[in-house]
Amino acid sequence: MASGILIDGRWEVRPYKADGAGRFERQKTLFRSKVGDDDFPLEEGRYRLYVSYACPWAHRTLIARALLGLESAIPVSVVHPHMLEQSWEFKDDAGRISPEPVFGAEALWQVYARAEPGCNGRVTVPVLLDTVTKRIVNNESREIVRMFGRVFRPYARNADIDLCPPGMQDEIEAVIDALYEPVNNGVYRAGFAQSQAAYEEAARGLFAALQHWDDVLGRRRWLCGDTLTEADIALFTTLLRFDPVYYVHFKCSLKHIWDYPNLWRFLRRLYHHPAIQPTIRLDHIVQHYFVSHPHINPSGLVPIGPVIDYGEPPRD
Repeated sequence: MASGILIDGRWEVRPYKADGAGRFERQKTLFRSKVGDDDFPLEEGRYRLYVSYACPWAHRTLIARALLGLESAIPVSVVHPHMLEQSWEFKDDAGRISPEPVFGAEALWQVYARAEPGCNGRVTVPVLLDTVTKRIVNNESREIVRMFGRVFRPYARNADIDLCPPGMQDEIEAVIDALYEPVNNGVYRAGFAQSQAAYEEAARGLFAALQHWDDVLGRRRWLCGDTLTEADIALFTTLLRFDPVYYVHFKCSLKHIWDYPNLWRFLRRLYHHPAIQPTIRLDHIVQHYFVSHPHINPSGLVPIGPVIDYGEPPRD
């Protein structure tokens, strides 16, 4: 796979790793500090979020930012959907270079290298950058979402929304943990598998998990009960990409999401949410996956379908 990595702050094109059985191995996130720590005081407008509309992990942070009403408190830089030899680049939709405002960087790896000289590892989104010290705070989506809901609450326009109520935290974290390996990462484990056994292991686990969560949503409105939480956002961003991309591109073709009545209703409920809808860029999603993975789609052709009718918001 055409990709890249920072080695002592230098950019090198290297493929993703698989283990001896052909299983895809995801790299751990590099930066795990938090706003509110001594090194990173809370200030409105101080922290910049770097995202791709295409990436499900980055999309989580955009959704949380929108639901909480933090748009003016946390500025955003968006990368181009194509991830090629320079990885994520700062280009507009027409492909014209549009450097980001902190370092004047043309690619996200340059932000990493300038913010953290000598950095080693993959360059991923989302990234939360301190624009005063010009250091990376965090690039773990789960922790960024939690920071938005807890630490940045003084700046939230929608302070009545709590995506992780204190009394529900343990349940929410348990659900996010349960979703991660078979569903959120499972689609990638199927798509990037390098052996038939690794692919089938991932795909069968994925569809067993989808059935489980469809059953759960048949008994309750949201994954953790009657309240929209971080767990629902974690599931939604994978489901949104499933039929347009993962079904074909990652060979997750046993069923569509619309074949699961409760998952499909859940997906449409969030798809039509007025705060979430502006964060959805299906054009970026489709372009990213079909163009950025030449080992899966060497022609780089982007399909013209499927045409998905999301209909009206569910009435339940």
